[in-house]
Amino acid sequence: MWMAEHWRDFEVLDASDGEKLERWGTYTLVRPDPQVIWSTPRFHPGWTTPSAAYYRSSSGGGHWKGQEIPVFHVGYGNLVFQIKPMNFKHTGLFPEQAVNWDWAAEQISSAGRPVSVLNLFAYTGGASVACAKAGASVCHVDASKGMVAWAKENAQLCGLDNVRFIVDDCVKFVSREIRRGRRYDALIMDPPSYGRGPDGEVWKLENELFRLLELCLDVLSQQPLFFLLNSYTTGLSAGCMEYLLRCTVERRFGGRVTASEIGLPVGRDGLCLPCGATARWQN
Repeated sequence: MWMAEHWRDFEVLDASDGEKLERWGTYTLVRPDPQVIWSTPRFHPGWTTPSAAYYRSSSGGGHWKGQEIPVFHVGYGNLVFQIKPMNFKHTGLFPEQAVNWDWAAEQISSAGRPVSVLNLFAYTGGASVACAKAGASVCHVDASKGMVAWAKENAQLCGLDNVRFIVDDCVKFVSREIRRGRRYDALIMDPPSYGRGPDGEVWKLENELFRLLELCLDVLSQQPLFFLLNSYTTGLSAGCMEYLLRCTVERRFGGRVTASEIGLPVGRDGLCLPCGATARWQN
């Protein structure tokens, strides 16, 4: 498992009974996590006095209970991110992705040439700012206007001006880039299980992912550097994503594919909380 273990402003303090206890800067949050199917003793005092806890509703969705937490910042290395508790338990950042940020930044900094990165389904821009900070020119694409605005704020916090922000359906955008003859040296994508584009386009991962990967082959440069595919979709294993990249990107460009679960260390017991899966192709 690839583990994001270099955080200072974030940590998973404990995990039990479908929930995880986290520290974000000076705040402690309790959030649901479907991976936490074990029931271990809750000895950590943070369980009884968190800053805020998210409770699911039987009718769908949920709500936060506890103190009202303002927008605040956390740092990771030379990166800074804006954090705020949102509906559906999110905070605007997936800390486990730091293991992918580090890998992508290393590929860029060691390339010895200018690198252009296309980040699809780019959310609030964790990967975008990590790649831009490493020296790449980045195109950040997401269908949500609100998430793109948040990503712009993260880029400003990091002092970056080498990210181009696009609000668009990712498939349509890639198709237009191909027609325009624009190519990228690296591609990152973290597609949702299900979603809608800005014009109501329906996205279902199991129906669309392979075709999207095939399409993206034509938006890569002649000598691409890397391709990173991440997913939180249950049933889409690391092995499945490795197969997808091997029969698309590796078949076209050679190179090699590696894949693994990604996770976060749990402070109480030193075990690793699984948090999705990633497949990486590098030339």
